[in-house]
Parts: sequence; structure tokens; C-alpha cells
Amino acid sequence: MADTGIKREQKWFLSAMVLALLFTICSFSAVPQSSRNVVENAQPAGQVSSRPNILLIVADDLGYTDLGVYGSEIDTPNLDALAREGQMFSQFYSSSMCSPTRAMLLSGMDNHRAGVGNLYAKLADNQKGQIGYEGYLRNGVVSLPELLQAAGYHTYITGKWHLGDSEEHSPAARGFEKSYVLTESGAGHFSNMQSLSGPGLAIYRENGKKLDSLPADFYSTRFYASKMIDYIDQGLDDTKPFFAYLAFTAVHFPLQAPEASIEKYNGKYDQGYDVLHAQRFQRLKELGIIPADTEASPPLPAEKPWDQLSEQERKVSAKSMEIYAAMIDDLDRHFGRVIDYLKDVDEYDNTLVFFMSDNGAEGHRLDDGLVPLQEWSHQCCDNSYGNMGRPDSYVMLGPNWARAAVGPFRMFKGFTTEGGIRVPAFIRYPAVIQGDGIRKEVLTVMDVMPTLLEFAKVSHPVTEFNGHKVLPLQGRSLVKLLSNRAVSVSDREFSTGWELLGKRAYRKGDWKIVWQPDQKKWEPWVDGIKTEQWQLYNLAVDLAEMHDLSARYPQKLSELIALWEQYVQENGVILPDWISEY
Repeated sequence: MADTGIKREQKWFLSAMVLALLFTICSFSAVPQSSRNVVENAQPAGQVSSRPNILLIVADDLGYTDLGVYGSEIDTPNLDALAREGQMFSQFYSSSMCSPTRAMLLSGMDNHRAGVGNLYAKLADNQKGQIGYEGYLRNGVVSLPELLQAAGYHTYITGKWHLGDSEEHSPAARGFEKSYVLTESGAGHFSNMQSLSGPGLAIYRENGKKLDSLPADFYSTRFYASKMIDYIDQGLDDTKPFFAYLAFTAVHFPLQAPEASIEKYNGKYDQGYDVLHAQRFQRLKELGIIPADTEASPPLPAEKPWDQLSEQERKVSAKSMEIYAAMIDDLDRHFGRVIDYLKDVDEYDNTLVFFMSDNGAEGHRLDDGLVPLQEWSHQCCDNSYGNMGRPDSYVMLGPNWARAAVGPFRMFKGFTTEGGIRVPAFIRYPAVIQGDGIRKEVLTVMDVMPTLLEFAKVSHPVTEFNGHKVLPLQGRSLVKLLSNRAVSVSDREFSTGWELLGKRAYRKGDWKIVWQPDQKKWEPWVDGIKTEQWQLYNLAVDLAEMHDLSARYPQKLSELIALWEQYVQENGVILPDWISEY
């Protein structure tokens, strides 16, 4: 354990003196020349007096309303406390699915530029072999950990990677000093390495090397938190700050948790998903996160109201939500252990904490369209009521509980409507950021990297890194905004696009267009929702995206379609020649 009497500021001053001397010695070459320039050209981040540690937490498939500070009844005191001490975001956007979001997070650019234009397993024939569709961070990207490592940071990751399965594309090859990760989109949460989609074991890697087994007491959330504490502690005695990327695999399906965790929520959701949606929706209004007159997206017409389910259907459905809540509770509790550790070693207040979810809640269901997963869930697992949530079970949340988790928004993970791409997020760094409550500016996951780089006083190389030409950042640094030295992050109206699996959207200011491909599995759609054509919404008055204004404002529709087409050209978007069942 490090000496808690030595402050990080003192250690960093000594480190800076040593580094300055070493960089003047010609024979010293710890990193390539282009990487050393990252340090030499570092610019100060506003009034920041020293370089902070950085703790980046990403939850997997966590819904907009799933934390207490966003209206949830689930116990999340640790995350809630940090959010209240920092600044929460009410309009923070991710991609609609996990790996594209992670590519954007670690590159500061659109996922189509970064190499994850689509999920690798879902590539259409016309996307295979194309630039931007490699399925991993391509060489034209310099990653956040690569820059921070070159600038003198320790760099650690535990949890989900999902940016390449091979050692060549593992975290160890992209700037992480220490890593223990699941490389795939998901897996079971216990030691049996349960695969998400078929026979064989899920792929885990430690420091790049593939693992044949996991510790006998492995439970993903607990293990990733403990491993991160170990990593930080091992490097704490030297003078380097750390970048710790804690990428929990909770609450990605299959839903699994220790029995004691599930028992805590026994009976909590017997009132059903319709009541829970109404409660969380009302709570969002009371917290001032959404306007009091907000309209909510209605249930999908094909779904049964809770009171029309049989007793057995209600019992099984409620149990799935109990497991989901237990996983979120565990995520908060084990994250709290990381925070307690940082307090014990006197590093808490010098650690910038950024938290986000990678997309909206998962609302797909095994018994409706996901044929390979459905078949595998019956082959691999015992999904009887008494076994739900255990290591050999395979449970998904479904669209009705997911509707409660996304609040007023339409649809969920996988969709470019607000329910799929608007996520909970907050930042805490008391040295610069005051606890100002809820920020309502429109921000995206691409903004995280430039923001963290500026706080760390690290420059982006712009054109070249380690012998590779690199693309410039597309995200915007939020340092001035967060430190209250700017009223907005840009002089122009916010404008950006999304595309994944043929689902499309573009937003400029309050206006947004959405294109939903024809997917029979979701029919009948809610009244007014049309497929295979652009629809226009004004989010200032229609967060649920229920009132198409394309006929009323054809010029605005044309303006946004033109911007969408420009987005496609600038980012190398290749629309798929087939539509995935997802």
C-alpha cells in the first residue's frame, strides 16, 4: 500500500522534474519520438494545478432511469453521491450498441471512422473488408490509453473490451499497461465462462494472453472492481498518475447475480412493469431531468399489460427484474469499494471520475426473433424459475421492463431513437468542477476523450502517432463548460448523426430525423411510426418521438436529410444491404 502521507501533487512535481531532465538526454528513448511530442506539447487544462488520476466507469446496457439520481428505486448510493458532488448530464448520447460506443469513447471520433461501423458479427456482405468496418480500433486511430501512457500515465482496464478478440487487437496492444478483459460482447457473469451465443468458452484475456479458466470465485462485478484496486495499488508508490478504465459487464444479459443479492429485491417488482414505468417517469419530472409536461412513449402494441399476464407469467417476469436490480445494486456496491480504496490512500479528490452507460437498456427478448440466442439458451442452461439468475441460467429483461428503464423515450438498445442512444452520465472532479446539478447541454461520448486529454494536459498528435497517420478528433473538450468558463461548448448548433444496422438518425439543435428499417418482429408499431422513410421530430416538445412533423415542416426535413447525407460521406458510412434481426 502506498504512503498515504505523500500527496499526489507533491509526487507529480518530482516526476515532472525528472521527466524534463530525461527528455533532454539524447540517448534516452522510452517511447517513440511522435509519442514523446504528446508530452512535450501538452497544454494546460484551464486552472488545473496538476494532472489528475482518471477513473472511467462504463456500465453495460444500463438504462436512463436505472440509478437513484435518475429516478430509480434501486439502491445506488455510491454512484448517486458522486453524481450529486459533480455534474450530471440529461442529454448525453452514446451509440445505440456497445462496441461502437466503446470505439467512440476511446477514439474521440465517429464509430464508422474508428473501425467499428457495425458489430463485426453483424456485418453485411457489402461492409466486409471495407475501411471503417474492421471490427477493432484501426491504425488510423490513436486511442486514449495510448496517448495517456505516452504522457506518463499508468493505464489499466478491467471488464469488457469488445474492440477485437485477438491478442493483436487486445487492450495490451492499444496502450493498456495492465488488462483483464472479456473481449466479446457478453458472457455469463460467473466462473464457468458461459458463452453468449453458442458452444465453446467466452474469450477472456489478461495482459493480451488468452485465459483457459477464471478464478473459482469469479463474479464479474466483484472481480473487476477488485482487480482494478490491485492494479492501482501496485503502481501507487511511484510518481505516475493513473488512468483506470473500469468497464463492468453488468447489466448485459444473461442476467445473473449471487442469490443473496437477488434475495434483497424479492417481491420488489410484484406491482409490474406498467407501475414501475409510471413511478420512474414521475420521478424524472420531480428531479427536473425532464420537463413536467413531457409525454411518454406508449407500450408496444404487441405487449400485454401487466394485469393481463397469468400468475406464472407475472412471477417469472418479476424475477427477471429482481435479478436486473440486484446486478445494478452490486455494480454500485463494488464500485463503492474502489472509491473507499481511493479515499484510504488519499487519492479520491485528485481522481477525476467519469461514469456513463454504453447504450440504452436491453429490450429484445429471446422468444421473439433472436433465433440463435434462443436456441442456445435452451441448450446451455436451466431457465426454470428456481434457477433464474444462477451461473447456468440465461435470462433477458424484455421490452416492458426496458421501457421502464428508458423513461419517456421510445424503444431501447439497438435503436437510434432516444431510448437507444440517450444514457445516464456524470463527472466529478472537485478541483475544477463544482457540483452544479444537472447540465442540459447536448453532449456525446466523442467528447469524453478530448475532455480527459485536456484535464491530463495531453495533446492529440492530430496527424501521426507511432508511425501511423491518424485522424483528428471529432469530439469537443468540455473543460471550459464544466469549469463554468463558457456558456456553451460551441458557437454553432449541436449537430451529429447515428447509424447502426441500417437504423439511422440525425440531430441538429432540437430537431431530429429518424429512419427505422422494416422489421416485422416489432409489428404492429405504435400509431404514427412508419418504417422505410424519414420522420421528423422536435425534441424540445416531443422527447418520446411520437409526433412526426415531416409533412408540416418539409424544409426542415430536407435540411436534416442533407446533413445526414453529408454525415454519411464524411464518416464513410456504408448502409448494409441486409437488415439484421436485431
